[in-house]
Amino acid sequence: MERVYIGLGSNLAEPRQQLRGALQALAELPQSSLAAVSSLYASDPLGPADQPRYINAVAALDTDLAPLKLLDALQRIELAQGRERKAERWGPRTLDLDILLFGDRLIDEPRLKVPHYHMQARAFVLYPLAEIAPGELVFADGRRLADLLTACPFSGLERLSSDSVTATVTNVTRR
Repeated sequence: MERVYIGLGSNLAEPRQQLRGALQALAELPQSSLAAVSSLYASDPLGPADQPRYINAVAALDTDLAPLKLLDALQRIELAQGRERKAERWGPRTLDLDILLFGDRLIDEPRLKVPHYHMQARAFVLYPLAEIAPGELVFADGRRLADLLTACPFSGLERLSSDSVTATVTNVTRR
């Protein structure tokens, strides 16, 4: 099994519930086990400012699924929770699931780039990732998480209480 880190985000249709549902679905993926989930964070939107703030988290998943099979599964989860893919980049969405890191792999496919592009500039990815990743995490491209955190301020983020999400994950992983 490989450790995969997945970014979760939502700013429509009850975002906390969207993340809870996504975590439940991740825990039920075949050949996979949900290993950890960060706290929830509220963040300002990257795109148009006239949209609600996002709720974000990062999950660690241990999986035997191939990268593109996992991507397909994540996109099915998004669709099942009402995601509509529109041309507007960084617009509001019910659910966004991104593969951030996939073991020690560098992936450069038309549909999938790992490590995830621009994650080094996204506090809403780096800080939740740091909560659940090993202390000296080094990406497959040689960048160190600690260095990226130093260069990416915690601005625009608010750590939220995540008791209900933690309880959901605990119940799912006990099965």
